[in-house]
Amino acid sequence: MGGWFELEHRRGGELIDKRTVHNLIPTAGKAATAGLLVGIVTDFFDYLAIGTGTTAAAAGDTTLQTEIASGGGSRAAATLSRVTTSVTNDTAQLVYTWTFSSSFAVTECGVFSASSGGTLLARQVFAALNVASGDTLAITYKVAVS
Repeated sequence: MGGWFELEHRRGGELIDKRTVHNLIPTAGKAATAGLLVGIVTDFFDYLAIGTGTTAAAAGDTTLQTEIASGGGSRAAATLSRVTTSVTNDTAQLVYTWTFSSSFAVTECGVFSASSGGTLLARQVFAALNVASGDTLAITYKVAVS
């Protein structure tokens, strides 16, 4: 199991930055996924969160370092689907677009099982994406089972 996400930062509708970042599946995410396979865990991973933390992602992570909770950057329910990476429907995809009312240096992203708290499935830190009021940030997060 592994994943990555694509970021698209727009200002005034114009694309100003686009990146693909590979992620880390922490221990809690692996355990929860195994639990989903056998019905022990019932919480699906359907929320995306962004933050301003800069500490590297690690196997023991259970949260983002500094999750954004205001200014249009709060955790959000993603649009969910399955897409094909290697074989039909082998990849879970979560998509959300934030529209900011404040400025942030966004540096981390994660997938969670709840609108607050919940289990962290995946997390990664990346070079700062400086968003301003009125900007949008679209994230397409993919987790492949291969």
